[in-house]
Amino acid sequence: MTAAMINERDLEFMLYELFESEKLVNRERYQDHDRQTFNEVINTAKVIAEKHFLPIRQKLDTDQPTFDGKKVHLIPELKPAIDAFNQSGIGSATADYDSGGMQLPPIIASAASTYLSIAGGVGMGYNMLTTANANLLEAHGSSELIEKWVKPMREGRFMGTMAMTEPGSGSGLGDLNTKAVKSADGTYRVTGNKIFISGGDHDLSENIVHLVLARLQGAPKGVKGISLFVVPKFLVNDDGSIGADNEVALAGLFHKMGGRAQTSTALSFGEKEGSISYLVGEENQGLKYMFHMMNEARIMVGTSGAVLATAGYQYALDYAKNRPQGRLPSCKDPLSPMVNIIEHADVRRMLLAQKAYAEGAMALVLYGTQLSDDEKTALTTAEREKAHILLDFLTPIIKTWPSEYGPKANSLAIQVLGGHGYINEHPVEMFYRDNRLNPIHEGTTGIQSLDLMTRKVPMNNLQGYLATIEQIKRTLHLAKQRTSLDEYSAQLEGALQTLMRTTEAVLKIMQTENIDLALANSVKYLSMFGHVIIAWLWLKQAIVATDALTLQPHQDDEHFYRGKLQALQYFYRIELPQIEHWQNILISADSTSFDMQPEWF
Repeated sequence: MTAAMINERDLEFMLYELFESEKLVNRERYQDHDRQTFNEVINTAKVIAEKHFLPIRQKLDTDQPTFDGKKVHLIPELKPAIDAFNQSGIGSATADYDSGGMQLPPIIASAASTYLSIAGGVGMGYNMLTTANANLLEAHGSSELIEKWVKPMREGRFMGTMAMTEPGSGSGLGDLNTKAVKSADGTYRVTGNKIFISGGDHDLSENIVHLVLARLQGAPKGVKGISLFVVPKFLVNDDGSIGADNEVALAGLFHKMGGRAQTSTALSFGEKEGSISYLVGEENQGLKYMFHMMNEARIMVGTSGAVLATAGYQYALDYAKNRPQGRLPSCKDPLSPMVNIIEHADVRRMLLAQKAYAEGAMALVLYGTQLSDDEKTALTTAEREKAHILLDFLTPIIKTWPSEYGPKANSLAIQVLGGHGYINEHPVEMFYRDNRLNPIHEGTTGIQSLDLMTRKVPMNNLQGYLATIEQIKRTLHLAKQRTSLDEYSAQLEGALQTLMRTTEAVLKIMQTENIDLALANSVKYLSMFGHVIIAWLWLKQAIVATDALTLQPHQDDEHFYRGKLQALQYFYRIELPQIEHWQNILISADSTSFDMQPEWF
């Protein structure tokens, strides 16, 4: 099939109409750029995706990595594709000029990576983690660490990982057992085991730079005693050449349901004398530093959820427009021509749901990406501080809502194709399998919901929560000036009141009653907040579309904008009312799940 990877008109809408990215060139950091250079980078990514990754996409899925006891084997076509990406410089698009980057706005880099993520799947994960690793070291590492490890990562010669999870502790990082001992020369020796390390071993680069959480001897128990170390697969000589093996051993590969192109590894550090390691920042501050990469990775996970939803939707839409089957119920003539399945109302229902999920999720992740830029480059201190507060608060939602509703969209894409959707001759089943990981890694949905309720909402006297409410109210003020949006303005205003009433209730329950009972329904609170945020972003899109329609655009654009308004209507009439049910569960502190005893299962 010839389905487009993404709707380029929608990408243009998101970048230049909704988020007004062209205005970013007024910031000193981006003054060398304009809309043309932005589009050139995006087009370059599209060309690389189509030429190097799309032809091997299915093979990356079916021929997953193998381990012969000594070495990992990947399909040979992946390395030249990765090399082409590295040579383009897009992997370091947002980095400083001095670091070999392009100083592009993150929202433009994210748009460019959309093509690569759809065509290359998690084969692009090696590079994405490398970028996040380098960003962390630039923010918290010494100049020596930056020179030795970041520079070759920016050049594409080295790749990076984050190594946190251990067999015995899982997501409970406070219980990790990996140890670090300081040596006389100022380096450290790390010993321990890590699992589920994405990109933990491969032959795509000269070296692999692991960022490893470990505990020093005598360090405090729990998360306060965790330090962060650079642990390379190979040591590096003073002249920059690759040196000796550093006792980072691959213990085995995990074989995943999806996301098969990227190795998922069990690693053993320092089985003999200990892996030589380099402290990042200060001792016992490792988790704080790692959150820099974790939060970036959480936006990446949300983006993956949105991108895969978009890819599945585009494929299902193209299929529905070109697949003749059956006749409308109103047609009684068996000799009449079959209609394309997009004429069937239930198929349009499934496509409209996908559109509402995918384009709502894309708006959310691009908003989060723009906030990550605003907190560093906005023109005033007040704007930077506001962006920081909003991003910190919204990160659990940015990570979770797309990763929950992305797979739902992909499931509907499979359903649109029917039996054809369930076979690997079409990629929609692969999109679903790849997307199913996103609610799990970088903090499961349940963990994100606990973070939202116990930390993000009450933190700093509800600062982030109130700032988010204020942003929604500003959009409501604009929407009320457009009478055609009155139905939706009123509904979002009511949803906001429901959210605020529920928040007040759950905070009181946590403070005065059984906190474990209150948190038993935390996922419902996260779902409620996420739905309100997506409804808000759909209303922002609707404002832009409504204004554009008053200018009497050409027919293609008129259809595009009316499609936006119909997706808004779907979300508000079909999805948003669910928050009333979730409110009842939360305010009543429903104990159904909490009261279930282990012995009763």
